[in-house]
Amino acid sequence: MRAQRSGTVVNVTSMGGKICTPLGGWYHGTKFALEALSDCLRLEAKPFGVDVVVIEPGGIATEWGGIAADKLEKSSADGAYAAQAAAVASSLRSEANAKRNSPPSVIADAIGKAVTARRPKTRYATGFGARPLIALRRILPDRAFDTVISRAVGMPR
Repeated sequence: MRAQRSGTVVNVTSMGGKICTPLGGWYHGTKFALEALSDCLRLEAKPFGVDVVVIEPGGIATEWGGIAADKLEKSSADGAYAAQAAAVASSLRSEANAKRNSPPSVIADAIGKAVTARRPKTRYATGFGARPLIALRRILPDRAFDTVISRAVGMPR
């Protein structure tokens, strides 16, 4: 890409690189890191005519939620975080969430737009909840956003 002085690097991260949910530090840490790496790479690659784009999926209809719920319960079911783990796992498995999740094709579409655009956006938030949750995170104070997320996943008080 540098030699031809054009191209687009696409990194698929998650809206989880912009927001956090309880007991997801391991996941969110990797997604925040990929956001930062992409931002640095965008600055570094620009002089060579190379664009760097981040795709930030929201809820996508995959097996991820069930797998994450199983791992969460397995690792936290008997400890101090058992009640929180049960609430988050229930939220991850909820039929209501599953019905709202977007098909994986929305991510493929976003990637297609990014690589064919003459001047691609730096970020494409797509999929269930991505745009509104990222926007809400930007405008709400930290504790207010914490309350919204805690209630959304059914955290015990």
